[in-house]
Amino acid sequence: MPTSRYKQLVDQLASDIRAGRLRPGTRLPTHRDLAAREGLALATATRVYAELQAMGLVSGESGRGTFVKEALPRGHGIDLRAWNDDTAELAFNSPTLPGQAELYRAALRRLAEHGDPEALLRYRPHGGSDTERATAATHLNRRGFDADAGSTLLVSGAQHGLTLAAMALFEPGDVIAVDALTYPGFKLAAECARLELAPVPAAVATANAAANDGGMDLDALAELCRRRRVRGVYTMPTLHNPLGWVAGPAWRAALAAIVRQHGLTLIEDGAYAFLADEAPPALAALAPEATVHVSSLSKSVATGLRVGALHAPREWIPRLERAIRATTWNTPATMTAIVCGWIEDGTVARLEAEKRRDARQRQRIAAEILGHLRPVSHPASYFTWLPLAQEVRADAIAMALMRERISVSTAHPFAATPHVPHAIRLALGSVNLDALRRALEGVARVVADQTDR
Repeated sequence: MPTSRYKQLVDQLASDIRAGRLRPGTRLPTHRDLAAREGLALATATRVYAELQAMGLVSGESGRGTFVKEALPRGHGIDLRAWNDDTAELAFNSPTLPGQAELYRAALRRLAEHGDPEALLRYRPHGGSDTERATAATHLNRRGFDADAGSTLLVSGAQHGLTLAAMALFEPGDVIAVDALTYPGFKLAAECARLELAPVPAAVATANAAANDGGMDLDALAELCRRRRVRGVYTMPTLHNPLGWVAGPAWRAALAAIVRQHGLTLIEDGAYAFLADEAPPALAALAPEATVHVSSLSKSVATGLRVGALHAPREWIPRLERAIRATTWNTPATMTAIVCGWIEDGTVARLEAEKRRDARQRQRIAAEILGHLRPVSHPASYFTWLPLAQEVRADAIAMALMRERISVSTAHPFAATPHVPHAIRLALGSVNLDALRRALEGVARVVADQTDR
């Protein structure tokens, strides 16, 4: 089929969707039917739908077909949006506790009165000073591995750390294995670094994820490594986002063995690990020579304090420092000074303990209101995964909730596979408890309404 004809068909379908001639929820012809109707090769018809899906106009739903999507805002579920004050934010987590603003005021006063303001106004070492790196390493060591100043870098939050790893440790075109449902921020970092993500299915059914024995299917990962030249693995073993699993010791040991056998680079995302009591040791303790561990204080302290820590083998540190220079030069000195002070005086440990209690309370509210819908979550996480019935479309649910001033994320940003699950993710940490209860009641009501249609 000539390229011009193929493009004409894509443009025609896109125009019909945008103009409303093909309404949201319309089931499009099957790939085979489209090929027969238009006189195309089946592979070309598949390519047409793939391009429409990449444009965000249709969704391919396993076992059901291809549907016109609701006109959700661009980047829905990935890009932070500015909502009105009357919108309940359940798409992004920004957990705060009473009194944190006063803590921040007090920290700024201490810096002004007893710190060195002139030093804070100058360039800083790319990965933080030796003292700051040692403080961050002390904090990381609570995860059960041996970090020190020489193997630790200060970064501007976990997203920055993941982007650094993607930039510094891989080449364009490299294949990185990820969970079939994974963190959207890493998908974006991989896209910017021109990496190919290879999805690996979960080893357990998502309904069992909260049993603390989840993880990607390691037999499938090993088979992928035999078939392709996989360079790395990205995973969230402690409080997976969005499914909430905590991988067990046996799974972690088996993954470390695969990493060594195939010479992989392992990126361990520990952004939410602080919420899991008595989790097994981090992967960085099992395969320290091959693991980049990325952590952050954005969720455990405050999302506006863009400070995190990255632990890696010492020989990788120079490459990562160059990537810091290329992106931010250094983590803002004022934020770093505040965070390091809070690590040293125990404030961070106290806030993390309080947020574990807060997250459990929010999960109890979610279970009370949504329990009949069988959500998937961890009892101490700040999010829950809500699978939907086969006849319900997630984009229709999200749009209906937006009309009720409730913002949620569909499964689309988390999916690393072409077929997106029928589910939404609910972030529980950004609104007060009363607002959370009202918003979750709204979610339950809208899901019921859409299911009964």
